[in-house]
Amino acid sequence: MRTGAPVRARTANRRRPSGRYAVAMSAIPETFRAYVAERIDEPDGPRVDRGVREFAASDLPDDEVEIRVDWSSVNYKDGLATKVDGRVARISPIITGIDLAGTVVASDDSSIPVSARVVAHGYDLGVARHGGYAEYERVPADWVVPLGEGLSTREAMAIGTAGFTAAMSVIALEDHGLRAGDGPVLVTGASGGVGSVAVAILAERGHEVWAATGKLEEADRLRSLGAVGILGRDEVTAEGKPLESERWAGAVDAVGSATLPYVLRTLRRGAAVASSGNASGPKLDTTVFPFILRGVAILGMDSVAVPIERRRAIWDRLATDLRPRDLGEGCAEVTLDTLDGALDAILAGEARGRWVVRVATE
Repeated sequence: MRTGAPVRARTANRRRPSGRYAVAMSAIPETFRAYVAERIDEPDGPRVDRGVREFAASDLPDDEVEIRVDWSSVNYKDGLATKVDGRVARISPIITGIDLAGTVVASDDSSIPVSARVVAHGYDLGVARHGGYAEYERVPADWVVPLGEGLSTREAMAIGTAGFTAAMSVIALEDHGLRAGDGPVLVTGASGGVGSVAVAILAERGHEVWAATGKLEEADRLRSLGAVGILGRDEVTAEGKPLESERWAGAVDAVGSATLPYVLRTLRRGAAVASSGNASGPKLDTTVFPFILRGVAILGMDSVAVPIERRRAIWDRLATDLRPRDLGEGCAEVTLDTLDGALDAILAGEARGRWVVRVATE
């Protein structure tokens, strides 16, 4: 962490100057390290220049909460934000990283005090405003989730946006009626971020979990997370009849077009699939028969725009009854300086569980 002259915490009644980036008093150093992606237009076509830079605090938007970032994580969207054709980043240059966990160093909101450990993710973070791959960040108070005693900042990012989406999926399935003992529950893309956390949460809650993955070398790890059976990619992506034998009491699909048709035609009557992924593409090729003859449901999972009170309630549950099995164990750890390889790997479909990003240097 940087050292320097002491800074004063902001107060809830501080009067703001005019101007989008005008900050009266700040606990953030004048410059700090950040991983930045910038679109460069050249005669031969655009490219993205990415890497660690010194970033000016004055270039952060003016908002109520300043955070010293301890950890972030690597998500598929983070990789897309560094690609010319990724269609994710809406400003340039941008500090990437759609989630972060750290410690509040200044706050204008009395409900989020200085020294509180917090999480922020979703909304426009790392997409239309600067994100979590930075030593410091400034965010709106109504984007901030105070962490309970049950989670460290590293554990929070071992969950991250992907794990939060997995938790949303489990909650949605159980709200739809799924109960432990109802029968096998399928998780597709199980070796990835959403999938591996979904396996761990479902297993911890007593469900019979089957994991579908194209990386059969991950079978032992998935079993350690609680999977009782493993399906290969070929079985869940093959062409099939409009309806097949009823097999699954519920499902979490983190892949999209390649696997969702199989899931729909093999769900049991009245069952549901929580759908959050499009790594294999957005198109869905299916029939109406699973819906009109078996009454199955697709439950869409949008973790970006979850209202803050519900977001905070889900994080409270992630620290308690939805805490994943073996949380934080086996996570691959990178730093801002070694982030390139993880971003390239997740875009190439080489995710093995979760990557956490150590941002703090001390």
